[in-house]
Amino acid sequence: MFEVLVYVYENYWRGDACPELEQLGRKLSAQGFDADEIRQALHWLDGLSLATQGVQLTRHGDGSSATVGELAPADAAIAQSSDAMRVYSSAEQEHIGAECLGFISFLESSGVLAGAMREVVVERAMATPGEPLALDELKIIVLMVHWSTGVEPDALVLDELCDDTTGRVAH
Repeated sequence: MFEVLVYVYENYWRGDACPELEQLGRKLSAQGFDADEIRQALHWLDGLSLATQGVQLTRHGDGSSATVGELAPADAAIAQSSDAMRVYSSAEQEHIGAECLGFISFLESSGVLAGAMREVVVERAMATPGEPLALDELKIIVLMVHWSTGVEPDALVLDELCDDTTGRVAH
């Protein structure tokens, strides 16, 4: 499924440029992807679309990164305060894994992942098969959430999300 998501990300740079799921499925099939992988990826993308419908993005005028917040429908929950702490359920801890939860925390503390966007990442991570989730898979999920919301990650963040760290040497 993740190979299909990477293909979609690479070929449709913005989520709004992506064709409808039925047409996308035909294009993916023509590219030679397995029917089961296509079905899983389309189902996952449909869930991503639903999850990001309530996310509002505001790009700062000074060119800095976007602020992500929740839209305020009448029945919306109270917005998260800056000193709030996210407690992960045991199911989330088992499925996402310590390494990926640490990476989410890193992105959040770096100001890359606001609370609303983090919740979409966690929800989409929980919608993936297999456990624990591999860090490379989580990075694809984070990229896809950015893609779906229309926010291009900062160049350094994009490098971190796309970089293959297997050959990296610690200083």
